[in-house]
Amino acid sequence: MVATPLAAQQCGGDLGAFLEGVKQEAIANGASPEAAEKALRGAQIDQKVLSRDRAQGVFKQTFLEFSQRTVSQARLDIGRQKMKQYADVFARAENEYSVAPGVITAFWAMETDFGAVQGDFNTRNALVTLAHDCRRPELFRPQLLALVMMVQHGDLDPSSNTGAWAGEIGQVQMLPKDIIEFGVDGDGDGHVNVKQSSPDAILTAAKFIQHLGYTKGEPWIQEVTVPDNLPWEKTGFDAGMKAGDWFALGVTPRDGNTAFSHLEGEILLPQGRKGPAFLAYPNFNIYLEWNQSFIYTTSAAYFATRLSGAEPYRKGNPEQGLDDGQMKALQTKLQAMGHDVGKIDGILGGGTRVAVQKEQQRLGMPADGWPTPALLNAL
Repeated sequence: MVATPLAAQQCGGDLGAFLEGVKQEAIANGASPEAAEKALRGAQIDQKVLSRDRAQGVFKQTFLEFSQRTVSQARLDIGRQKMKQYADVFARAENEYSVAPGVITAFWAMETDFGAVQGDFNTRNALVTLAHDCRRPELFRPQLLALVMMVQHGDLDPSSNTGAWAGEIGQVQMLPKDIIEFGVDGDGDGHVNVKQSSPDAILTAAKFIQHLGYTKGEPWIQEVTVPDNLPWEKTGFDAGMKAGDWFALGVTPRDGNTAFSHLEGEILLPQGRKGPAFLAYPNFNIYLEWNQSFIYTTSAAYFATRLSGAEPYRKGNPEQGLDDGQMKALQTKLQAMGHDVGKIDGILGGGTRVAVQKEQQRLGMPADGWPTPALLNAL
């Protein structure tokens, strides 16, 4: 078969021609012809992957619902056991990559239940499917090329390796390109095996989190209590305030620690001013880089604080939220008013939160970003 010029078929079309183009690009990037052939031989389109890709984003649980389910006592107990079992590996992660054990362990738990649930999609086929599909080929073609290099390194069997539907692999669910760049052989066997080897997974995650900008010795989030007269419109992201500014306004850390007053701080109210409240520090940005879901990131960061000794959060008494139909109706109204809420999907994403906060402020309501029936009615 004559290969299509590399730039001519970035996605779609005949699968055989597409794979030949990927193979030639991999070879041009340094892969051996043998590794490229082995990695792509027998690759197929997986319709289940396409279905998952089209249906993703169904994240409609509240923070209390999601965090109560994911940050369970059983998971906390197992997490603490794992931190003891691999104490030497976590010590190395902290010494070499400056990342606290609780941060890594929380991701380990959230992503795969400490390696127990890693996904059953063939990784090669998942990445071929998403790279061949023309919705987001620019994201997945580089991952497919990285998978070829993992095959060349002897770190992945393309015919049998399984993982998540979007190509993430291993106990902390990382993509091939990140494994190639940040992979660490933690057990000294000469390979980076993030699927079977917990030391490899822990240290690879640590190096990746360091790359995302984690700063040693600084907090990521801290539970706080908030006064009734807080300027709610300043809560959320990008307020440009320091933690000390919030303390001066009456925000109080539950653990009493105000040692990081000099750092930037943002008040997170995942279910409004009457629910749990957190002060997010610059290290929280690594969570947003890991996963863009606000509910996931806040839950993962809270999980890490619990593993690091924090008390359970106070649930508070959040105001009633919106059901799926009401949320879609709200998004439709907000969109008609000129707000960018993205897809009308019933999910309280970042764009919808910002729009809610702006309309709450305009209407003279507490602008805490939590949509209620009262706001919907007012609009």
